[in-house]
Amino acid sequence: MVQHDDLFFMRRALELAVLGAGSVSPNPMVGAVIVCDGEIIGEGYHQQFGGPHAEVHAIASVEDEALLHHSTLYVTLEPCSHFGKTPPCSDLIVEKGIPRVVIGCRDPHVKVAGKGIAKLQAAGIRVTEGVLEAECIGCNEAFIKSHTTGLPFVCLKLAQTLDGKIATSLGASRWITGEESRSEVHRLRSIYDAVMVGEATVRADDAQLTVRNCSGRNPQRVVLDSQLRLPLESKIFGSEAPTIVVASTSFSASPKVAQLRERGVTVLFVDEHVGKLDLRQALVELHKRGILSVLVEGGSRLSAAFVREKLVDKILIFVAPKLFGGDALSAFAPLGVSMPDQAVDLRFGRPHFFGHDLLLEAYIAS
Repeated sequence: MVQHDDLFFMRRALELAVLGAGSVSPNPMVGAVIVCDGEIIGEGYHQQFGGPHAEVHAIASVEDEALLHHSTLYVTLEPCSHFGKTPPCSDLIVEKGIPRVVIGCRDPHVKVAGKGIAKLQAAGIRVTEGVLEAECIGCNEAFIKSHTTGLPFVCLKLAQTLDGKIATSLGASRWITGEESRSEVHRLRSIYDAVMVGEATVRADDAQLTVRNCSGRNPQRVVLDSQLRLPLESKIFGSEAPTIVVASTSFSASPKVAQLRERGVTVLFVDEHVGKLDLRQALVELHKRGILSVLVEGGSRLSAAFVREKLVDKILIFVAPKLFGGDALSAFAPLGVSMPDQAVDLRFGRPHFFGHDLLLEAYIAS
């Protein structure tokens, strides 16, 4: 039975877990809290890929190890049970004699998936599962999707007016949203493994797709350029961040492939269907390269294509308090919806304000 204190301390573990955003992928974000007699005596989180896990940091932060024998460890994700870049955390917990462990959610990784819990229970440790489970799953939505489907988590980001327009009738789009929203987009880029756009979006404003308005890593930049039409002088081919170009297999013999690779650009080839790149195949290829999450910043056609192909997990829409009118460019190209019951159903998350703009978060209902 979940106790009130369990909820309180798991919330603190979640606060710690998200501090690893943008630094631990392809590992999950994990937070850990150690409590003795109702007081926190140790805390930790997974800080960087390949580094010590949250449980290790939390245990190391306890000044008097004797207290561990009377403590409860709260951890957002099931402790690992295998040797990877670090030793198994479940072994360390057993070794330190911690009598109770409270876990937010199970680890879907095939090498863990309940084995960590089983190891703890076999050692006589009391285990409580599923405390704030939905929140803990949401914290690692990309990691969990990756290990259950073999595809990256896809988030579609749009900036639009209140009437759903992303550009004027002349194609102008700078700037629909305010500075605070644009800074948040840069923060989002820093926590996703890759940011994806179409060739037309890059060509329109010579986009760099780097993180500039906040601290954090640059994501890998993915450009869908089926016919390799982008000029080599485009800023997106600069050395500030890795760039991946996804092109049609029919252009695999193009001399431009070698020119791009000489600049350090990775070129991937996927099939075409009715003149359009196979987006699912592109995501599979990105996943093979360790990309667990993709932020799609495309225009109306790319956004619609991802939705039609049922490849989107989450949509983030920055809504500016402006109106462009019916002759402006809509956020989504046709989705093939002719009747209300054919609409794409969404589930809203919590809204946020950035300056005067409203950020709406929605998950695909299915």
